[in-house]
Amino acid sequence: MPTRTAAARREEARSAYDAFLKDCPTSQLLARISDKWVSLIVPALQQAPGPLRYSDLGRRIPGVSQKMLTQTLRSLERDGIVTRTVTPTVPVRVDYALTPLGSSLGCLLSSVKLWAENHFDEVSAHRATYDASETESAAESGSAP
Repeated sequence: MPTRTAAARREEARSAYDAFLKDCPTSQLLARISDKWVSLIVPALQQAPGPLRYSDLGRRIPGVSQKMLTQTLRSLERDGIVTRTVTPTVPVRVDYALTPLGSSLGCLLSSVKLWAENHFDEVSAHRATYDASETESAAESGSAP
C-alpha cells in the first residue's frame, strides 16, 4: 500500500464527512448553525455596518434573553464564527463581529432569513389549509388529529 501524505489523509477524511450519519462531526455543526438564535445573531452581525456591542445586538434581536445571547455568542466565538473584542475603557466596551468564516455563513443565513420573511404568508396559508383539512378529517372519522 503506498504511503499517503498528510494532505492526502486530511482530504480523504474531509471527503468522508457525511452529515446524515449521527456521529459525524458535521451533523453537530449543522445543529449549531440551525439554532434559532444563531440564525438571527449571525445575520444581525452580517448586516451591521461594523462591530456591534452586546447591548446593540440584544436590541436588534427581540426576545433573546441575556443568558441565550451570551451562550450563543460564546459558542460562535469558540467555533471561530464571531470575534469578541474587549476595549479597556470605563465602562469596558465589548464588540462582536463576524470572522471571514462567519461572513461566509452570514451570507447563507441572511438568505434563509430573507426567504422566511418573503414566504411567511404563503407558508401560513398552507398551514391553515392543512390544519383545516386535518380537523375536518378527524371530525369525519371521530378521532382527534
